[in-house]
Amino acid sequence: MEVLEPGPLATFQDLGRPGLAGIGVGASGAADRAALRLANRLAGNDEGAAAVEVTLGGFAARARGDLTVVVTGAPCPVTVGGRGGAAGSVLRVRAGECLRLGTPPVGLRSYVAVRGGFAVERVLGSASTDVLSGLGPPPLEPGTVLPVGVPHRPLPAVDFAPVAAPPADGLVLTVVPGPRQDWFHDDALPTLLRETYAVSPRSNRVGLRLDGPPLTRARGDELPSEGMVPGAVQVPPSGRPTLFLADHPVTGGYPVIAVVVAADVDRAAQARPGLTLRFAAARRPH
Repeated sequence: MEVLEPGPLATFQDLGRPGLAGIGVGASGAADRAALRLANRLAGNDEGAAAVEVTLGGFAARARGDLTVVVTGAPCPVTVGGRGGAAGSVLRVRAGECLRLGTPPVGLRSYVAVRGGFAVERVLGSASTDVLSGLGPPPLEPGTVLPVGVPHRPLPAVDFAPVAAPPADGLVLTVVPGPRQDWFHDDALPTLLRETYAVSPRSNRVGLRLDGPPLTRARGDELPSEGMVPGAVQVPPSGRPTLFLADHPVTGGYPVIAVVVAADVDRAAQARPGLTLRFAAARRPH
């Protein structure tokens, strides 16, 4: 495929570089891993095959040969050679035809998988573009050629899977208490669980910056840097929390008041600027 229009941001992503935090390398990978895995399963690929992560639509690419393509994630309008397509379905794109993704009405990130996967050069075992560290291939530009690999698995028996649309008017994320509650006043965690926050336009693949009631710290000294994980809700001196996503730093020096459960980190990655969200405490097992 040849990229005609990348949209606001289009990058190669797979399941990232886990296990390298000890040498200062973040995992990166698809921001919505469930959507990436679904796209690859429908295309008959390994779940971790490289795909294109498209931010807020606007992506267009021309097939240089007959291809089988799947689009998942944010449910954007899809056309193939001017014909209407559907997210979550197996699409046949003939040589010379153009695949186009419009702007999704809800959600933020869509995933384009091709049967055989994209044959991208790997850096430290992954084809993912890490926007924080700069590791991996550069973001896609007009004229970028996307090489396609050779299929190694049969297509699945199904050619469609329902794609759950991200919420348009609010998101609830489940959290567990973080390791640094003692750095906050007693009312800080209840405030986080009670109040509504809005996703800031300054958010990106590194994390969601949240606007809303500040969380008051009980300590004003500096915390030595410690390891960070996806879903960590870190609170800088401003009191406005940041929720870490795929390209988060390996370490951080601000206290973490809570951590979003893994399944909800994918949902958080679909939160576009202006969306409101709330946090709910995870239920304790009986």
